[in-house]
Amino acid sequence: MLFRLILLLCTLATIAANAQLQLNGAGATFPYVLYSKWFDVYSKKSGIHFNYQSIGSGGGIKQIIEGTVDFGASDGPMTDAQLAEAFAKQKSPVLHIPTTLGAVAIAYNLPLSKPLQLTPAVLTDIFLGVIKRWDDRRIAEINPGVALPAKPIIVVHRSDGSGTTAIFTDYLCKISNYWKQRYGQGTSVNWPKGTLGAKGNEGVAGQIKQVVGSIGYVELAYAVQNKLPYAAVQNKSGEYALPTLENVTHAADASLGSIAEDLRGSITNSPRGYPISGLTWLLVLEQQPDRKKGKALVDFLRWALTEGQKYCAELHYAPLPKAVADRALKKVSQINVP
Repeated sequence: MLFRLILLLCTLATIAANAQLQLNGAGATFPYVLYSKWFDVYSKKSGIHFNYQSIGSGGGIKQIIEGTVDFGASDGPMTDAQLAEAFAKQKSPVLHIPTTLGAVAIAYNLPLSKPLQLTPAVLTDIFLGVIKRWDDRRIAEINPGVALPAKPIIVVHRSDGSGTTAIFTDYLCKISNYWKQRYGQGTSVNWPKGTLGAKGNEGVAGQIKQVVGSIGYVELAYAVQNKLPYAAVQNKSGEYALPTLENVTHAADASLGSIAEDLRGSITNSPRGYPISGLTWLLVLEQQPDRKKGKALVDFLRWALTEGQKYCAELHYAPLPKAVADRALKKVSQINVP
C-alpha cells in the first residue's frame, strides 16, 4: 500500500513538473490519426503537451532542417542532400525513427457490387490518363461480373508536399519505367494534366467523397473514416490484395531486408501482401539542443515504440514488426541529451 502511494506521488510529481513543457512537431498527415491518439494518451500520462501541425511530409522535413520544431514527421525518408543540409544548419545528424506501418489505399467513388480490382499496369494508366473511362475494356477484363459505369475517370492527387505521395510514386516508379522517367518519385511531382489536386489526406478523401467517378490515393484510415470503397491491387505474386493490416504486415515482413541500417527504406511492391504499403518516421536531431525537451522526446519515443504500438490496429495502422521496433529503440538510444 505504501509502495503504491509513493509511486502515485512520484507520478503526480512528474506530471506537475512537465505541465508547462510542450513538444512542437510538424509533418505527415499519413499517421496523423494515430499520432493524435498517442499525443492525447501520453499527455495524460506524463503531463507533456504536444503541438503537432499536420502539414504534410514535405513541411515536416523542411521544419526539422530549419530547426523550427522539436521533431518532424515524414512518410518519405529524407534524401542524402536533405540530411546534409540539416547537418550544416543544425550541427547534428537527423535520425529516422520508424513509428508504424500504413497502407496507401486506392479509394474511389463508384457504387460497385464488390471491391474494384486493379493490376499495376491498369492502375498506372489510370493515373497517367491513358485509361479515361470506367467502362474501359482493360478495367472490365479484370473485374468480371462488375457493372462499370460509362463515366469519365477523375483522378485526384495531393497538391502539397506529401509522404503519402512519396510512397505512391515510389510504387509507380517500381512498376512503370515510363512513370519513373517522366514523373519520378518524391513528396511532390508534376502530375499529368487533367488531374485534380487537394491538400492533405483529408483533402483528397473529401474530393473523392464529393465527386462521383473519382479515384485517388489516401492513407487507409482516411478512406475508412470517410466510408470510401478502395481497390484490391495485384501484387508481384499475382494476388489481388486489399489494404488490410494483415496484408500490410505481410508486405513489411517480406521487405525487411531492404530497410537500411539508418532505417530509411521502402516496402512498396513487396512480393507478398498489399503492394502500396509504407513506413512512416519521426525525424529527430541526434544532438538535442535542449536538455528538458530532449529527455521528454526520448521518453515519448520509447513509449511509442513499445506500449504505444497497441493503439495502431484500432486506428487502421499496422504495428511495427518486432525486428524493426527493436532497431528503432536502438536508434533512440543514440539520441544525445545535454
